[in-house]
Amino acid sequence: MFLDEAYWTNRYNEKSTGWDIGSPSTPLKQYLDQISNKDLKILIPGAGNAYEAKYAYDLGFEKVHILDFSPIPIAQFKQSCPDFPNANIFLENFFMHQGKYDLVLEQTFFCALDPQLRKEYVKKMQEILLPGGKLTGVLFAMEFDYPGPPFGATLEKYIQYFTPEFEILKLEACYNSIPPRQGSELFVQLRKS
Repeated sequence: MFLDEAYWTNRYNEKSTGWDIGSPSTPLKQYLDQISNKDLKILIPGAGNAYEAKYAYDLGFEKVHILDFSPIPIAQFKQSCPDFPNANIFLENFFMHQGKYDLVLEQTFFCALDPQLRKEYVKKMQEILLPGGKLTGVLFAMEFDYPGPPFGATLEKYIQYFTPEFEILKLEACYNSIPPRQGSELFVQLRKS
C-alpha cells in the first residue's frame, strides 16, 4: 500500500477526512490539562489540522511542534493559529524527522500508517524521544474488517509492538473517547526504556 503525501493531500482535497473531529480529542485535551510542566518539548506527528497543538499552545506549551507531510492541513493550521511559531511546524515525512522530544502525542497517526511500517514507527519513536520521554495518546482497540486506513490492532498486538522498547505505563480502554469512538479506543502511555 502506498500512503504517500499525494494520497493524504488527495483526501484533504476531497474532504474525505473522517479522522478530523473539528476540535481537540477529549483524551488528549484532558491529558494536557493535567500537565503542570509547560516547558515540555512536544511533537504531534501526522497532526492534520492540529487542534491539539493549538489547544496545548493556548495552555502555555510554547514548545509544542506539529508535523505532517501534506501541505493542506499545515496551511489551514497556519491560518487558524497565526501566532503559532513557524519554527515549530514541520512539513515533512515523520520517518525523516530529526527532532528530540519529551512527549509525543499520538492521535490518528499510528492507525494511518501502513501496518508494515509499525516496527519502523516504534524505532523512530525511540529515536526522537529524550531519555524518559513518553508516547501518549489513543489507538484503535480493534481490527477493521475492511482495507484501511485506518488500521487497528488488538491489545495483545500493541503489547508486542511496543515492548521491550517501551515501558507500558498505561494501555487500557479509553474512558473519555468522543461518542462515535466509545468502546473502540485504547489510551496509551509509554515511557522510553
